[in-house]
Amino acid sequence: MQTLCEKGFNRNNKTVMSRICDLTGKKTLVGNRVSHSNIKTKRKFYPNLQMKRFYLPEEDRWITLKVSTSAIKTINKIGITEAINRFVLKGSI
Repeated sequence: MQTLCEKGFNRNNKTVMSRICDLTGKKTLVGNRVSHSNIKTKRKFYPNLQMKRFYLPEEDRWITLKVSTSAIKTINKIGITEAINRFVLKGSI
């Protein structure tokens, strides 16, 4: 099994600026802004992403992830290790 660093969880490189959740894979959606006169122009819907530090007791270290607020709620409910395992099995990581 790969370690968390090999799966791309290391956030020490600050040049990575994508708006994608590290766990769920949520990213920017594209839609239309509709005016009162029904004129449609393109707009973006950004996910609510937060930089958050999590402690991994198995590896006895802290990791920093860019995660969506829904992923934070999931981690608070089931724990960081179980959340990572679920997202790996789901295929979003």
